[in-house]
Amino acid sequence: MTEQERIELQQNNPLHGLKMEDMLQQLVDHYGWEILDTAMRLNCFNTKPSIASSVKYLKKTDWAREKVENFYLYRFKRMPKATEAEFELPPRARPFPHGLEPREPMELTVDSILLSQAKAASAHKARTGRRPSRR
Repeated sequence: MTEQERIELQQNNPLHGLKMEDMLQQLVDHYGWEILDTAMRLNCFNTKPSIASSVKYLKKTDWAREKVENFYLYRFKRMPKATEAEFELPPRARPFPHGLEPREPMELTVDSILLSQAKAASAHKARTGRRPSRR
């Protein structure tokens, strides 16, 4: 794939050309720090949160930045979920079909996030057949 083809595929990615600071500001304005902390469990969203300190942390920590970018793509912009092959790519490198428009942000509450996390944990436990360890 040529560089020009790669750039063309990126044109429809909502993260294309978006600064981390601007993305985080949009998320904080819409959801607030408490919901971001509950959803992603990042300390930079919990302990004295600020845009500047969070951006500094996210720029240094790849896994945390990808977690926030995934949240932005799939909860805030509600883009279609990535395929397994696309999920291997960092969020900023994922292609989206031309003409695909982001939808309205998901409405989230702390309670809805906790319920979703509990369901996911229960489903994971059922899939793996793991029982809680006893010490």
